[in-house]
Amino acid sequence: RALSAMPDSQRSALRRGEFGFVFQFGQLVPELSCVENVALPLRLNGVRRKEAETRALAWLERLEVADVRAKRPGEVSGGQGQRVAVARSLVTNPRVLFADEPTGALDSLNGERVMELLTEAARETNAAVVLVTHEARVAAYSDREVVVRDGKARDMAGVR
Repeated sequence: RALSAMPDSQRSALRRGEFGFVFQFGQLVPELSCVENVALPLRLNGVRRKEAETRALAWLERLEVADVRAKRPGEVSGGQGQRVAVARSLVTNPRVLFADEPTGALDSLNGERVMELLTEAARETNAAVVLVTHEARVAAYSDREVVVRDGKARDMAGVR
């Protein structure tokens, strides 16, 4: 589908339903609890609150942060918050998950755990992950690597 030919409403629906996003600093809504943050994409798609929160809680459990479901983002650690953000990105079962420096704000232990859970969940749901990182240890989780330097892209398939 040509995105430029789609009306705004269709592009918005595509972003809400088929794409998931994980940002470096989570970008969680501070006024909402963690479970409400994860449920938010479902609610925006018209899913009833109880169903959305049930599905959100299932993802929080899978990502080992169900214990923070009632807390607000400012009340949880960076690693917990990033796992909540990963849960939010996966709750709609997206076809493509975009992750921009998903471990950049985390210590190495939490970063490794987030990457393990992110890749495991993406494989289970058959989602493609487009990962942007400056860290070799994070890039190592990828099946394919494209390096961008000085505005030029180079596919590293077979180079490793």
